[in-house]
Amino acid sequence: MTHAPTHLRALDGAPGVDLAAAEQAARGLLQALGVDLAGEGVRETPRRMARTYAELLTPAPFSPTTFPNDGGYDELVVATGIPFHSLCEHHLLPFVGVAHVGYLPGERIIGLSKLARVVELFARSLQVQERLTTQIAGWLEQQLAPKGVGVVLEAEHLCMSLRGVQKPGARTVTSALHGLVRDDPRTRQEFLSLTADRRG
Repeated sequence: MTHAPTHLRALDGAPGVDLAAAEQAARGLLQALGVDLAGEGVRETPRRMARTYAELLTPAPFSPTTFPNDGGYDELVVATGIPFHSLCEHHLLPFVGVAHVGYLPGERIIGLSKLARVVELFARSLQVQERLTTQIAGWLEQQLAPKGVGVVLEAEHLCMSLRGVQKPGARTVTSALHGLVRDDPRTRQEFLSLTADRRG
C-alpha cells in the first residue's frame, strides 16, 4: 500500500488551502456545466477535484543543501530531462514536459536532487512557462551566486492540444541563460548542446 507524501496528507493545513470551500466551488462549477452529481460515479467528484487541485498547487517544502566548492570545480553541472507538470494560469489545464537545469559553479555547489526539487517548487503553482523558466534560474542565482546559470524547459500545453487550435504534440521551448552561460560563447554552446541532445 502506497502512502501520499506528508505534504499531501496535510493539505487541509497548507497555507491558503481551504478544501471545504474548494469542494463547494467545484460542486457549483460542475452543476453550472450541467453535470448531474446524483450518480454514484460522480457523487464524490467535487471532493476529488478539490484535493487534486490542492495537490497540484502545493509544493513540497525543502531546504536548499549547498556545499563549499572545495575541489574548485569550474565546468558545467547539468541535470537534463527532469520531468515536471504545472497548471496554466489562463485555463487551469496542465502543461507537462521536462526541464534541463545547469549552472557553472562559483564558491558553492548544490546537492543534485535539489535541481529537481527547485523545478517542482515553482511548477506547483498557477504558471506560465516563461515565468517558470526565469523563476528557476533566479532561484539558482540567488542561492548559489554561480558564474552562470542555464535553464531550458520544453512542454506540451493541454490548453493548446485539447482546445483552441487543437495541435497535440506541439511543444513549447523556453530558456533563461545568465552570466557566463549567456555571455561566454564556449560555455553557452556547451550548455545548449547538452540540452539539445536530450531534446532530439
